[in-house]
Amino acid sequence: MVEYSIIIPVYNEADNLSLLYYEIKELTGRIAVPCEIIWVDDGSTDSSLDIIKGLAKKDEHCRYLGFEKNCGQSAALYAGFQAAKGRYVITMDSDLQNNPRDILNMIPYLAEYDMVTGWRKDRHDTGWRKFSSKFANGVRNRLSRETIKDTGCSLKIMKTSLLKNIKIYKGLHRFLPTLMKMEGATVIEVPVSHRPRTMGVSKYGTWDRAFSGLRDLLAVRWMQDRQIHYQIKEMSDEH
Repeated sequence: MVEYSIIIPVYNEADNLSLLYYEIKELTGRIAVPCEIIWVDDGSTDSSLDIIKGLAKKDEHCRYLGFEKNCGQSAALYAGFQAAKGRYVITMDSDLQNNPRDILNMIPYLAEYDMVTGWRKDRHDTGWRKFSSKFANGVRNRLSRETIKDTGCSLKIMKTSLLKNIKIYKGLHRFLPTLMKMEGATVIEVPVSHRPRTMGVSKYGTWDRAFSGLRDLLAVRWMQDRQIHYQIKEMSDEH
C-alpha cells in the first residue's frame, strides 16, 4: 500500500529534474513509508521527457505520464491525481523553488487535517510578482470567502479519497483548498520555504493569470453558491 504519491508537473525543466529527484529520494528515505513519484510531462519541447523516462527506468518507485502536447498545469495535476495510488497526494513544482524537506514539517498535521497547504511566507520573487500575488490572493479570498494566504503555493498534501472526487477544470488547481473544503475536507495552511529560481524560466505570466483567474474565481463562487446540501431524516429499511 502506497502512503504518498508525489505528483510533479513538468514543462521544459530539464536542468532541474535530476537534482529534484535526488532531493525527493532523500525525503522519501527519511519518511520511511512506501512512496511513489509520478512525473507528468506537459508536452515539453526540451529533454525533460527523456530525463523522466530515464528516472523511471532506473527507479521502480518512479512513474511518468507524457502528454502529446502542452495542456497546462491543471491538466497535468488532474492526470496525476487520477493515476495516484497513495493514500495521500503530495504536489510540488519541478523548478526547485519548493523544498521537499518542508514536507517533513507538513506531514504531522495529517493527524488532524485532510489537507495541508504551504504558505510561502518569505518569497524569493520580484517585488512586482509579490505585489500581484498578494493582490490576487486578497481578491480571491474576498469573493470565495476564504482565508488562504497563498493560493499559488504548489506544495500541498491532500487525502486522495477526497481529492479524486473533484473535477478539475483549466485554472481551478489554484482553488484546491476551497474545492477540498467543498468535499468536506479540513484544511490548514503552514509556512514553507521558497527558494529563488536558479535554472530555467518561469512559464506563467502575471497578466495571463490575472485575467483567467478572475473568470475561474467567478466559477468557484458559483459552485459554492449552488452546492447541494441535505441531511436524511429517515429512510426505509434495506432489503
